[in-house]
Formats: sequence, structure tokens, C-alpha cells
Amino acid sequence: MQDKFQTMSDQIIGRIDEMSTRIDDLEKNIADLMTQAGVEEAEGENKAKDPEAS
Repeated sequence: MQDKFQTMSDQIIGRIDEMSTRIDDLEKNIADLMTQAGVEEAEGENKAKDPEAS
């Protein structure tokens, strides 16, 4: 019984680690796409013009 729990726990932890890596990759890809689209610059300009945006 303990071995089954340990195996399942290891599998769950492995899947969580894999999901974390995939989410990190996704965040990086989204940031790259936003940079390519110039979204960050537009946001920076809007914040500078609108004092309530902060």
C-alpha cells in the first residue's frame, strides 16, 4: 500500500514539474510575442499619459 502511494505521489510530482516547465515556456513565448507586436511599448506609453493607470 505504501509503495502504491509513493508511486502515485512520484507520478503526480513529476506531472506538476512538467506542467510548471510548460507554463514557464508558455509565459516566455507570450512575452516574446508581445514584444514582437510592440504591446509593451504601447502599455508603457499609456501608463505615462494616464496617471490612474498605475
